[in-house]
Amino acid sequence: MKIEKDIIIIGAGPIGIACALECKQRGFDYVILEKGTLTNSLFNYPLNMTFFSTSERLEINDVPFISNNPKPNRDEALEYYRRVATSNQLKIHLYEEVSSILEKNGQFIVTSEKQNYHAKKVIIATGFYDIPKLLNVPGEELPKVTHYYKEAHPYSMQKVIVVGASNSSVDAALEIWRKGGDVTMVIRGNDIGERVKYWVRPDILNRIEEGSIKAYFNSEIQEIKESEVLVNTSKGSISIPNDYVVALTGYQPNFKLLEATNITFSDDERHIPTYNTETMETNIPGLYLAGVICGGMETHKWFIENSRIHAKQIAEHISQNL
Repeated sequence: MKIEKDIIIIGAGPIGIACALECKQRGFDYVILEKGTLTNSLFNYPLNMTFFSTSERLEINDVPFISNNPKPNRDEALEYYRRVATSNQLKIHLYEEVSSILEKNGQFIVTSEKQNYHAKKVIIATGFYDIPKLLNVPGEELPKVTHYYKEAHPYSMQKVIVVGASNSSVDAALEIWRKGGDVTMVIRGNDIGERVKYWVRPDILNRIEEGSIKAYFNSEIQEIKESEVLVNTSKGSISIPNDYVVALTGYQPNFKLLEATNITFSDDERHIPTYNTETMETNIPGLYLAGVICGGMETHKWFIENSRIHAKQIAEHISQNL
């Protein structure tokens, strides 16, 4: 079955939703295709996560975001973006993954697992939460190892190694410790990350200093075993008794879809896709990028706060070329 649209938007995160709002306001015939649930990445965040930004900086399309707290939490964000999508009756197909995008004679054939779409323009607004950056060590495949953290309760009264020193790592370490877990942090650098939330950083530093949470800086995991973890530290290799490893070492975008569409990339480790910073159009005419995907491996470059503008940039350019 072939469905014809002006615009196909891939990804129903906050920026994909912002793009849909712009399309609707301009009268474009559009649809969002999302492989998971609405705002799938936010849904998979830790249950008690608090945003760094205030609610007004997370707003899209001038729709007010009212929060009970100075910094909104995960549930408030899910409620906000859900209300934006439903109250505006946005056209969104959830649980429909796109497998390919083919440009042919100035048109795009977008194939999903359910049907084919023909579109004049395509906007890719996928995130970066799907593929974790692996440790690439023996034992990483063991069931005791996870690259995602949801809540602390399962780790109560367990010996837990948390890998990393980012916001997610620090939050997990503190929450697990407060729920009765025996927490050890393994950190490749020599300090807690500079981007850690300013109201949380003193907390983790104090817990480490007092010995409540153990931390090995300038260290890396060498091997993960059933009941222990071997760690290379600045003072040599040590064995740490262990029940679980929570490796929160970051994530990366799924570049396969972009590469298969012949979007070009920078030839360095950043792997930044090619696009016009004024219009967000890639080297493929009519194919646009929005949100965190624009940063390639630099996943800390684009956020909801500073990439909301992408939706308007794209919509204005499409208005001149549709």
